[in-house]
Amino acid sequence: MSLDPLIAAHLRQAQEAPQPASLAALRTATDASLRQMHGPLEDVASIRDYIVPGEPALTVRAYVPAAAQTATALPAIVFAHGGGWCLGSLDVYDNPCRALANATGNVIFSVDYRLAPEHPFPAPLNDVYRALCWVAEQAAALGIDAGRLAVGGDSAGGNLAAAAALMARDLGGPALAHQLLLYPALDFSFDTPSYQRYAEGYSLTREAMRFCWSAYLATPADGEQPYAAPLRAASLQGLPPATIIVCEYDPLHDEGVAYAQRLREAGVAVACQRLDGLIHAAMHMPGVTPAARRLYALAGEAMNMPV
Repeated sequence: MSLDPLIAAHLRQAQEAPQPASLAALRTATDASLRQMHGPLEDVASIRDYIVPGEPALTVRAYVPAAAQTATALPAIVFAHGGGWCLGSLDVYDNPCRALANATGNVIFSVDYRLAPEHPFPAPLNDVYRALCWVAEQAAALGIDAGRLAVGGDSAGGNLAAAAALMARDLGGPALAHQLLLYPALDFSFDTPSYQRYAEGYSLTREAMRFCWSAYLATPADGEQPYAAPLRAASLQGLPPATIIVCEYDPLHDEGVAYAQRLREAGVAVACQRLDGLIHAAMHMPGVTPAARRLYALAGEAMNMPV
């Protein structure tokens, strides 16, 4: 379908914004622009920070959905935020994580992983995997059901979630019930048809993705590794069921679709859903267009919780 008219208007307005001159300025500007798109703050039952011990200690922020029945162990999603591995934060993902908790009925454990380029691959992935293991180990104390533990993330966080699922398979756990991948970055390649069609003019550009990958990978050779680029994994057998949500007007559209197809071929149950008319980072856009709420509705269906 055609580009959502509210998204089109948003893109025209965004073109007038000045370009940040440094990574620090880019981080600040990105956080500010994302917050402006979120819409009203959602209420949840509780929010609590936990410290995952180790080197370094990690903060994991837990969001308990508003409708939670505290007498029952809840399902949970360990969530990795997006931002090209070098942007984003717990705070800027506060409202999206609230909305995801309420939509899915899952406790969302948002991971404050280290950012590139200060901490390149595999440091962010190792942080997410360590947080995932900790949540599984502490399930009883956290009030969650270890048998309904999922991993999820958006964009670069979708990459980390998919890679963490590969690690869990390869390293003997933890057992995962699902992987929720929102417009994930899954390959160190920039030549798919969607990269050709949407290289410029739709917020996320091909050059921006080149910048993000260069920040994440210490060397281009790292991009050949499946934990860096899950689409390059030799086998996807034995992975948990997956829901992949892609955006129509997104350079990353095709790699999400390709990953879904490879999962199917490997015998993994997978649903691949497209957000028609929307662009990358739709998770942040309920304040821009009502159509962005469909992402949360689909996530709720995927995690067996009516919205």
